[in-house]
Order: sequence, then structure tokens, then C-alpha cells
Amino acid sequence: MSRTNCLEKYGVLEMMLVKTADAMNGEIDLPGDKSISHRAAILASLASGQSEIINYASGADCVSTLESLKRLGVPVRQEGTTVFLHGVGKRGLHKPLEPIDCGNSGTTIRLLAGVLAGQQFDSVLTGDGSLRKRPMTRIIEPLKSMGAAIDGRRRTAPLCIFGERDLKAVSYDLPVASAQVKSCILLAGLNAAGTTKIHEPETVSAVSPSRDHTERMLEYLGADIEEYFVATGSGYRHEVAIDGSSELTGKRIIVPSDISSASFFIVAAVCLKNSRVVIRNVGLNPTRTALVSVLQGFGADIEIRNKKTRNHELIGDLIVCGDRALETGQKKAEIERHLIPNIIDEIPILSVLGTRLPNGLEIRNAEELRVKESDRISSIVENLRKMGAAVEEFPDGFRVGRSELKGADVESSGDHRIAMAFAIAGLLATGETVIRDSSCADISFPGFFDILRKVVN
Repeated sequence: MSRTNCLEKYGVLEMMLVKTADAMNGEIDLPGDKSISHRAAILASLASGQSEIINYASGADCVSTLESLKRLGVPVRQEGTTVFLHGVGKRGLHKPLEPIDCGNSGTTIRLLAGVLAGQQFDSVLTGDGSLRKRPMTRIIEPLKSMGAAIDGRRRTAPLCIFGERDLKAVSYDLPVASAQVKSCILLAGLNAAGTTKIHEPETVSAVSPSRDHTERMLEYLGADIEEYFVATGSGYRHEVAIDGSSELTGKRIIVPSDISSASFFIVAAVCLKNSRVVIRNVGLNPTRTALVSVLQGFGADIEIRNKKTRNHELIGDLIVCGDRALETGQKKAEIERHLIPNIIDEIPILSVLGTRLPNGLEIRNAEELRVKESDRISSIVENLRKMGAAVEEFPDGFRVGRSELKGADVESSGDHRIAMAFAIAGLLATGETVIRDSSCADISFPGFFDILRKVVN
């Protein structure tokens, strides 16, 4: 793989040139998990005492969270990827002097909305142009049911949150599985009178249908929180309850490598013969490993070694090889509905994998992708078609057939996961692929292209 002169620029947009690869080999360490980093910083700020967060994610979104906490009066010091944060307690935040800019981070704005709903001062949460288009009704409604006063008449950011309101505990049924909404309510529940309960949609197994990093971090820092599964006859219902009298205590937190970042290297290694990649200290939370299970089901050679637990999160090494043939049966490959919430961030790279499966891949029930950093369904379909793939678009997903990809000029749409997914597509394609605005990968994964260059042959 090579790049044009200084990432050849067109105006303010950067381009990356990607060439066909034969294999991927090497051992790599990846940035800290983005989801866990956000939660570690926010919850540590609400704790009493010092927290040391090791391997904090360095992407722009997680920087937005730290900058937002600083504006709320939280002492934060950073040395490389280690963050030292002195918690101010649940009610120790200060009124910000200006609107809090959450950048491009949906996690930052939605989780902070839950925190600020129970504070004794007014605040405004906003973000960049992309973030201001993303739906906020999903958090506004449950927060209002708890007694919060929020002006979000446009149903998007900016969100004006009025303090000096006493929140009350509620029992809330999530209409769809969403870790961000669940986390927002749990954080508001820390300052609510009574026990706040959240009921997630039914699943077929006793695993939360959405990421449970917030619950694990709350328990690790000392919150009075309970999780349980209720048998429904046709499956299980995940329920979480948090006591508003809970107090948190600062601790040392080790952030595992981000499995969503690892997904690009995993798929590349699976698809390129003669590949062997070792990805160290990856987070193996059961709500995040659906990607590995899906790939193994397609015949991928993925082994997990050196498992251990750190701050209630499972960590291990992934060994991925590209020698095995992928699924060869006649049945159409399709991701089961109950898995979609747990692989929502990996769907862009799975779309690329679909071009290598004998019978392609179909993704449905993923309408959430329409309101991410870009309309990811549209971006995936448009770029795959440019590269010669046979794709059918649906309101809630797409179907991609087995296709021989050809190099093309593709658009990232300013979306980090689209840029990285189509970098991998470029490695699998004949000819050269140009990715416009490739620098947006830095939002979640600074150094992505540098690491990729080191392991590609």
C-alpha cells in the first residue's frame, strides 16, 4: 500500500491511495476501546478520588469527552495514553461558562445528557454539523419522564438542559436495544431518588442485546447496581436496576484494545490467503464478540488465547489466519436479527467480507445505520457499486453478492468506519482505490493507515 504526496489533498480533503495486497502478517497493538474509554472517563469524574485510566483511546471522539469534562470543572491530566482524573463526586461538577462542544461524538452527548440532567445548573450540549443532525428524542423522552427539563424541540442538538430539578426513579422499557440510551438513563439514575430500572428488548440468549460496558464500570467503581435476565418463554429479557444513593470510588482502570478497531484487520486477514495476524489484549466482552462468532460460522480461522479479566472486562489475544476457505454452502448468508445491535459498528467491514462469501451476505434490521456519522447504508451501497459489487439496498440494510472488486474512487462521507472499511476493500480489489477524506479515520483510530502499512505484504 502506498500514499500519494503527503496524502494528496483536494482543498481541505485528504486522499489515500490503496493497492492490492497479497497477505497480512504481524503482531499488532491497537488503541484502547472507544466505548470503554468514554465510560471510564465520565464515571471516574463522578467518583470520589483519583482514577488512573490506562490505554485511553486517542481518537477525536474520546478527546471530546475529556475536553467536555474539563469544561465541567473536572481535573484531568494526560500522559500519552494514560489519563489521570480526579473525581468530583456525583454533584461536584461546575456550571460550564459556554456550551459544551461534543464534536462528532454521539456517545459523549448522550451520556453527558444523563449526567447533566441531575445537576443543579443549566447547561448546553452541542457538536459539529454531523452530530447536530443525529436524533436525540431517544434520550429526551426517558429523561423527561424522570423529571428532567430539556429543550430539544428540534429533536437534535443543541440540547438545553435546565438544572435544579429533582429527578425521580423510573421503570423504563427501551423500545430498541441501545447502549447509549441505556447508559444515559443509568447515569441520570445516579442522581434520582429511588431505584431506576431499565428493561431491554427480548433476546434469544442470556446476553444483553446492547453493550453493557456502563453496567460493568458502574459495578467496578462501587455502584449499587443489579443485572438479571428474566425468562419470557420465547427468550430472555435483560433488566438493569441502579440505586440513586450509589456512590462511586476512583480506581485504576485498564482499557482493552478496541475490538471494533480490530475488526478491519480481522476481516482483511481472513480474506487474504497466507495471512497470520496476532492482535493483543483485545476486549472480549460478550456483547461485542458477535463479529468473531459470525466469522467463525463462515469458516474463518480465528483463535482466542491468554484470556484474563480486568476491571470486570474480559481481555485476550486474537490469532487470525487466512488459510481456510470461507463458507461454501448453498444457503444465503444472513446475520440474525438479534445479533445486529452487537455488530452495528462492524457492518461496514462485514459488507466488504460479503463480497468474498460464495453466496454473498444480507444485512437487515439495521436501520440504525441511517443515523450514524453518515447514512452508512447509503455509503456502503454506493461505494460497493463503484467497486463493481452487485448490491441491493433496503430501508433497513442491503444485500451484497459474491463479487470481484475493482479499484475505484470512493467517498468516506466523513465517516471513519466507512473510510477504514473501504481501505480494506482496496486491499482486496484489483487496481488502485482512492479514498477521499481518509483522515476522518482519526476520529476513532489515529494511526490506522500507519499500522495497516506495517502488516500488509
